Amino acid sequence: MAVPTFLRWLESLITFDQRDHPSHVARPSRYPLIIDPIIRKKHLTKVPMDGGSGLTILYVDTLDAMRIPQSELHQVSSLFHGVIPGTQAYPLRQIDLPVTFGDRANFRLEELTFEVVDFLGSCHAILGQPCYTKFRAVPNYTYLKLKMSGPNGVITVGSIFLHAFTCTHEH
Repeated sequence: MAVPTFLRWLESLITFDQRDHPSHVARPSRYPLIIDPIIRKKHLTKVPMDGGSGLTILYVDTLDAMRIPQSELHQVSSLFHGVIPGTQAYPLRQIDLPVTFGDRANFRLEELTFEVVDFLGSCHAILGQPCYTKFRAVPNYTYLKLKMSGPNGVITVGSIFLHAFTCTHEH
């Protein structure tokens, strides 16, 4: 008889309530959920969470700023659609990088595969559905918060409204 195995930290109930509500909600769903993850020991500050995207993207400018040599990239043979409106895009290559959310007391670290692209973006990277799935993360776009289970309870990652506003207008 097979014994079920469960994912780690499932006992943490993830909810959103009044404690999550910001002091001001200007036009709900208008602004992106911008987070500040640590990707390979580098704290990135302009990373939108895009639950509608099947891609996890790292811009080649960010790769260079992180001082990661392109020799660490591995080959990819597929192209993708919808990143640049009306055209196909080819990633340069892929790279597997550790992504961390939380703080020293309660954090999660998972490895994600990034498509490295050589076109301009207004952010450092984009974390799509593969990130939500790997971290079992739950977004709340009204509150601009992301929650996930961690070894010491729920990890809450928040976006500052002004940060989301600025990133939207830079785009």
